[in-house]
Amino acid sequence: MQTNGVRLPSYLALLDRLGVRIGVSIDGDAEANDRHRRYRRGGSSYEAVTTGLRLLSSHYRHLFGGLLCAIDVANPPLTVYEALLQFEPPAIDFLLPHANWSEPPPGRGPGSDATPYADWLIEIFDRWYGAPQQETSVRLFTEIMHLLLGGTSSSEAIGLSPVTVVVIETDGSIEQSDMLKSAYSGAPQTGLHVAADPLDTALTLPSIAARQLGESALADECRRCPVHRVCGGGLYAHRYRPGSGFANPSVYGPDLHRLISHISDVLTTSLTARANGTA
Repeated sequence: MQTNGVRLPSYLALLDRLGVRIGVSIDGDAEANDRHRRYRRGGSSYEAVTTGLRLLSSHYRHLFGGLLCAIDVANPPLTVYEALLQFEPPAIDFLLPHANWSEPPPGRGPGSDATPYADWLIEIFDRWYGAPQQETSVRLFTEIMHLLLGGTSSSEAIGLSPVTVVVIETDGSIEQSDMLKSAYSGAPQTGLHVAADPLDTALTLPSIAARQLGESALADECRRCPVHRVCGGGLYAHRYRPGSGFANPSVYGPDLHRLISHISDVLTTSLTARANGTA
């Protein structure tokens, strides 16, 4: 279960009985978290979230799945990272804000080669990778490293692995990932319903089949990129451009290229040093 954690203390005993693992969404310290996660009337939610997190990370640690942090480049990256580490999470997932070519991400205009999101993540990667002992797992970093070493991806965000997830809405509709709602209204809809259609029927739809084709489904520009097997074109929702749909590179393309290249350089240097006995 993924939750903002505000009412978590009221449900921890029940979730424990049911054996439900829990991920909590939090964006850093109080200042960072309250940029986007305030109550409707404007009040801070931070104290309520951290109260639940402290219970989860101590008395119910066996249920603790990790933390999800939405990136805001206005928040200092290492301050955010250190604030998340205080809860001793088993894993952290940093998510790029949902954006596309018609709605570029904050801090980057259309056509810009600036890489504020890569710069932000690289500060955390260097702190994480250089720590004397691993303090937590960071999903984006471990996925990139796994791909660089020849593995396959288990994340929609990067890599060329087929997407194996559909969403069942509360009315029984079968849809694609709800991330696609950030592209345009109705983007995830398939026209299928659990009362009338087997789930396997979704695999026959062109919109879903396109996400099973790997490299051949990438834009020409992506296929020419030296890191495309790791990047995988980025998250599908971030490729949308009115007029050409999803047949585009990610709007975060420059950031992904810089981040992957940096991690590759660090990993190569580290492995070479170990092989030479100089690490």
